[in-house]
Amino acid sequence: MNNYSKNSPKTRLINFALLVFMLPFLVLSPSCSNSQYRTGKHPIAGKASVSHAKQGKPLGILYVTNRAPSASVDGKLSYSSFRSHSMSYGSVTLARKGSSLDVLHITKRGEFPQSPYSIELTGQGPRRVPAIVDAHLRAASALQGEVNDRLAKAKRKEVVVFIHGYNNSFDDAAKATGKICNTLSVEFVCVSLSWPAGGAGGAFYGYNIDRESGEFAVLDLKKAIRTLSAANRVKRLHLIAHSRGADVLLSALYQLGMEGYITRTSLGERYKINNVVLFAPDVDLDVATTKLFGFVSDPDVPFGTRASPYGLLPPVGSLHLTVYSSPNDKALALSSALFGSVVRLGRLTSTSIGSKAASSNALWSNSQISGVADFIEYVGNAGFSGHSYFLSDPAVQKDLDALLRGRLKAGDPGRLLVETKRPFWKFVGRTHQAIRD
Repeated sequence: MNNYSKNSPKTRLINFALLVFMLPFLVLSPSCSNSQYRTGKHPIAGKASVSHAKQGKPLGILYVTNRAPSASVDGKLSYSSFRSHSMSYGSVTLARKGSSLDVLHITKRGEFPQSPYSIELTGQGPRRVPAIVDAHLRAASALQGEVNDRLAKAKRKEVVVFIHGYNNSFDDAAKATGKICNTLSVEFVCVSLSWPAGGAGGAFYGYNIDRESGEFAVLDLKKAIRTLSAANRVKRLHLIAHSRGADVLLSALYQLGMEGYITRTSLGERYKINNVVLFAPDVDLDVATTKLFGFVSDPDVPFGTRASPYGLLPPVGSLHLTVYSSPNDKALALSSALFGSVVRLGRLTSTSIGSKAASSNALWSNSQISGVADFIEYVGNAGFSGHSYFLSDPAVQKDLDALLRGRLKAGDPGRLLVETKRPFWKFVGRTHQAIRD
């Protein structure tokens, strides 16, 4: 018997030792914790984007967070890696400093009541305390007002929400959101949805702490998405997540999807969600499949007032999922070793699913049938860990711009992609693009 078989105890021990040795380097590298976000122009369809940061103008974004507040060294408001039981919201002002974006000001606009909401007993039974409900409604209305005010001045009546990954501080998340906003020519209202990652547990234990903090954040993330989508000026909502943030987002979307199914609608119809974009998602393939297609595998769930197991599923409308993955992602390779995952979604390629598995894997087959998803393989050099290419590689930034701002589909001219096996695509050079066009 081969002593180095994939699941042998010896192999697991070696993988664990490598993880403990390598994880500090991955944490200190620009993988999940990104210290610099370079700004620039990303042309689409022959037109150059205009960067506010390049023009020297401050860039304003909104934030929603369930991090506990803290004071920075100069006494200004900041947010820590500790969890808060109330969800706060406000604005962040970003400015260019050299080749990076810096946080200038954080302004809190309001907060939701502490969770869990208090209940009281009445003659008819328990209910939520009316004063708490009033506070919730005021907070939701005020947050929607902030969004509507910005949409009134924005070129597009669309909101882009970014959910960060492991080991990111509040400022990291805000700067990454600003980078994405610049990539999209600041035509959208951008929101940083920041959960309490980046604790002081060290490289190894810190990952587990962040993992549980991500689970803690799911309900608030769901509440935030629902609230943002209900702003009356929002026409489309685009959700972008990186690394562990993808798992947090998928958990929230699973619950929102069940809400939609029970009310005979879909995520696109009920919550105006147009695009879900996952960069280097740090989630097991089987877990991702369960969360994406959970309601499909549960025909006993009520569809309206009763179950409809043989009925048509709600139309997805314009909702589309785009997953960017890389077989060279070392951070996800170590994550896979830690959790014993066969395939992390962020390392998925057309060749990583064998012909036998392809016919039975729901993520593959359902995506083929519905046309709701594209999987884009990135093979490039994105630093030591190969995990932050969505911020560092102009080709990936341009493709995101083409997807959201240009509304181009995979395979359309203007997106440098070539189909490998539907729904899988790869980035190609300009020479290949010219030949294909």
